[in-house]
Amino acid sequence: MRPAALAQRQANRRGIRLMLAAMGCLVVNDTLVKYTSQSLPVPQLIFVRGLFAIGFVLLAARAGALRLAPRRLGSRWVLVRAALDALGTLLYIVSLAHLPLGNATAIGMAAPLFITVLAVLWLKARVDAPRWFAVGAGFAGVLLVIQPRAEGFNAYAWLCLLATLMQALRDLVTLRVPRDVPSLGVTLATAVAVTLLAGLVALTGRWQPLDAAALALLVAAAAFLAAGYQLFVAATRAAEPAVVAPLRYSGLLMAVATGWLVWGDLPNALAWAGIALLLGAGFVLLRQDRG
Repeated sequence: MRPAALAQRQANRRGIRLMLAAMGCLVVNDTLVKYTSQSLPVPQLIFVRGLFAIGFVLLAARAGALRLAPRRLGSRWVLVRAALDALGTLLYIVSLAHLPLGNATAIGMAAPLFITVLAVLWLKARVDAPRWFAVGAGFAGVLLVIQPRAEGFNAYAWLCLLATLMQALRDLVTLRVPRDVPSLGVTLATAVAVTLLAGLVALTGRWQPLDAAALALLVAAAAFLAAGYQLFVAATRAAEPAVVAPLRYSGLLMAVATGWLVWGDLPNALAWAGIALLLGAGFVLLRQDRG
């Protein structure tokens, strides 16, 4: 094997490990947040977690001797991205507090489907028949997970889908962020926006006493969230996208297993069928992009 090919193979293996670790960290964050939401209002827990997340980002910037210029972080597209991320985060965590962890994660997997549709509407991208078929199958899978019906209608599932749309818009807006803005700076702007929005919403409700156990859980959630984002970025930079991108779906299996272990939740037969459609649609889109 040639040295260049061997080096790429080793880089891909490293990227696989990093991506699996990233998805594990993000699922642990969601688990801790969902568990804490049983005793704390969602806006309050997002606000407290956000304060610690900001601290972790600033520590990382200082450790890397990275200067985060306020003027660059205040550019239009950075602010738009931060606002979309803040709104999407608030909607997702509100829905997560009322949905099984596996179901909420599965609905979040619809982001690539939204990105495909939005790329056509906004960026005038051309989409071939296999991609449209995958998008249609994926949205059918979402409906099987949500299972809309007049009796027992769950509005939080639709709220989770709206949060996924916000996240897809965020990902497209990221393309407009100036390249001289460091990724850690974008993360900081997002953390500040999420914290401010949650703080404003928290002012409209009652502040619950925060005991040591809840505080420890939120500190841990912030740490896992920050680690997950950094590992995700490291994975995408270390390996070929076609190698690591499919591993994002490992988070769904981790979430289903965690939801079963912690809360005893398991998707029903229709939801499993929807998850299968979502996974299949995602892999088709990835394969088309690779080709």
